[in-house]
Amino acid sequence: MPVRVTLDELIVRKGLKARDLAREVGLSETQLSLFRSGKVKGIRFRTLARLCAALDCRPGDLLDYAFDPADLEPAEEE
Repeated sequence: MPVRVTLDELIVRKGLKARDLAREVGLSETQLSLFRSGKVKGIRFRTLARLCAALDCRPGDLLDYAFDPADLEPAEEE
């Protein structure tokens, strides 16, 4: 997947512990871990806003995107 979560890099750069960030944002450590690993299909804007507030960053600091031409193809029906 071309969208990559870069939260771990930001946590390291800020010298934080993931468990402390999870507590501050109001997430379980499991929920934060799933987001950090990219194993979630989505994130609520409110959660994203809380992460940005706690880390003093912007949403683009938490996510990265590498262009993939396949992203422009119609989605398959599930």
